Amino acid sequence: MPGLPVQAQVERVYREESRRILATLIRLLGDFDLAEEALHEAFFIAVERWQRDGVPANPRAWLVSTGRFKVIDALRRRARFTASQPLLVAQLEALEQADWSEEDVEDDRLRLIFTCCHPALASDAQVPLTLREVCDLTTEEIARAFLSAPATIAQRIVRAKAKIRDAKIPYQVPSLAELPERLDNVLRVIYLVFNEGYSASVGETLIREDLTREAIRLGRLLMELLPEPEVMGLLALMLLHESRRPARTSASGELIVLDEQDRSLWSAELIAEGCALIERALTLGRFGPYCLQAAIAAVHAEASTAEQTDWPQIVGLYDVLLRAVPSPVVELNRAAALARRDGPLAGLTLVERILARGDLQDYHLAHSARAEFCRQLGRFDEARAAWERALELTQQAPERRFIEGRLKTLE
Repeated sequence: MPGLPVQAQVERVYREESRRILATLIRLLGDFDLAEEALHEAFFIAVERWQRDGVPANPRAWLVSTGRFKVIDALRRRARFTASQPLLVAQLEALEQADWSEEDVEDDRLRLIFTCCHPALASDAQVPLTLREVCDLTTEEIARAFLSAPATIAQRIVRAKAKIRDAKIPYQVPSLAELPERLDNVLRVIYLVFNEGYSASVGETLIREDLTREAIRLGRLLMELLPEPEVMGLLALMLLHESRRPARTSASGELIVLDEQDRSLWSAELIAEGCALIERALTLGRFGPYCLQAAIAAVHAEASTAEQTDWPQIVGLYDVLLRAVPSPVVELNRAAALARRDGPLAGLTLVERILARGDLQDYHLAHSARAEFCRQLGRFDEARAAWERALELTQQAPERRFIEGRLKTLE
């Protein structure tokens, strides 16, 4: 960061470190709202102090300490003028005695994930709360991921925070005995974080590397803690998807679909690590949906060209996955694989069956798939209508430009 203006350095630290700092402050202060207030106070002070004194050697530690002591000072002032002084004094003593080290900070986000996924919280609030507090996704981004209204998601998050505070839910990684029942939602959270980074729901760029990197880091932490097959499967799945990142966009940021990617740009190191992980997971015999998805990704990764992809094996794996976790999105992905094996009419038949049931009506990829199958079959009017519907449903600039390009080919 040397050479950057101080304001730019503060902004960069906020982008890269604010969620870790918040997680540590939540642990130290025991309160989401106090921690968020402390975080913003610390960054506000940093803009002025760093201009005067220079950027500290460890900005994260400086911001944690500054935010924490700012809250302690505010509580001291409040204690002088409130009838609940004994409670505030006790709170102050606990805050002043709380200790932390840089080693603790690395695990704080994992602790925070398990807190947000505590079974005492409503199941429909656990993942939105984690995405908001751990990963700094906006309420609108989370709502799109859940196909829900932003106001509904906001209410769930507020209620979950209140429950954590009132029930004094502990801020810790659960014991090994408790881990299995807590694991499903944690895996789901990490994968949702990765997906938002892999294909951002809105914005000018397709990929948010900060989120994919963070999801993979959390996956590695979780595997160290609990080397279960599904944890390995999720980490393998993320690594295999991440291996394709350099080839997924052009130099100007335009979307490049899988069949058209330059596979020499794929990361051989990540592919090797991902394939080794999924092989290890599958040999343990207790695998589930993440292992199956990773196995599908591995088949793609092992094909040197799109034409050499083993589509019958991929369709077979989707058949197993669909039995394990029935889902219209899995059906849609299977339809795409089936179209490659049996032709576009087979894929179109399945997609139209999904849409006729009322599923995925607001999912742009379903309409894009239908459009592509119709185009391949020469049904150009239907393809145009489907792509226009997909265009209405996506708010990501590269995907919009990609669909607009497909529409132009029909002209």
